[in-house]
Amino acid sequence: MFRKQLYVFEELRPREAVIRGYTEADFDDLIDIQRECFPPPFPSELWWNKEQLGNHVRLFPDGALCVEVDGRLAGSITGLVVPWEPGDPDHAWSEITDNGYIRNHDPHGSTLYIVDVSVRPSFRKLGLGKWLMLSMYEVVVEKRLTRLLGGARMPGYHNVADKLTPEGYLDKVLAGDISDPIVTFLLRCGRIPIRVVPNYLDDEESGNNAVLMEWRNPWC
Repeated sequence: MFRKQLYVFEELRPREAVIRGYTEADFDDLIDIQRECFPPPFPSELWWNKEQLGNHVRLFPDGALCVEVDGRLAGSITGLVVPWEPGDPDHAWSEITDNGYIRNHDPHGSTLYIVDVSVRPSFRKLGLGKWLMLSMYEVVVEKRLTRLLGGARMPGYHNVADKLTPEGYLDKVLAGDISDPIVTFLLRCGRIPIRVVPNYLDDEESGNNAVLMEWRNPWC
C-alpha cells in the first residue's frame, strides 16, 4: 500500500506528514472532512458515505489516499481508472465516477480519473492538496497510465456569471486576470485545461460547469 513520509511547512515551522492509503478505520474522519470542505450550498448528499468509501478501498486501494499531519487526518484524494480518450464526448461527474461508488473502475483503462480531493480548511496553508495531487501522479507513473484527468469546479464563476461565459472565465484565469480557488490551484499542480464541460455537477457556484484538466505521464 502507498505510504510516504515528508515535512510540510507552516511558515518556517516544519510539521511531520504522512501520505498513505486510507482504510475503514478512517471513514468517519473522511466524512467529517467532506462536511468541512463542502458546506452549503454544496449538496450534502454528495458528501462521502461509507458504502462509497468501502468501494474505494476494495476496488482501487492505490487510488484512495489520505494525508495525516502530526497524527491527525487532514485530507484525502480519491481516483479510479477509466478507458477515457480525448475524443470521447462530455460526461458528468456522476457518470464517470459512478456517483462516487467507482463500480466502473477498469484496471485495463488508460486514465486515472480524480473523483475528489479535500483538505480541511484549517490545514490548507500547508500545501497538502498539491502533495496529494503529486502523489497521485506517482500512481499514474507506477501503473504506466497515460494520464490523470478530472473535472475542476469553478467556484469563482458565480461572481462574474452575468458578464462572462464559462469559457470566457477560463480565459481570464489563464491570462492571470482572475484567480479561481480550484482551477488556479490545479494549474499550479501542473494540470492543463482541455475544455469546459457543462452540466458536470450540481454546483451553484460553478453554474454546474467544470474545467476538464489533464496531467500527462511524461514517460508515455
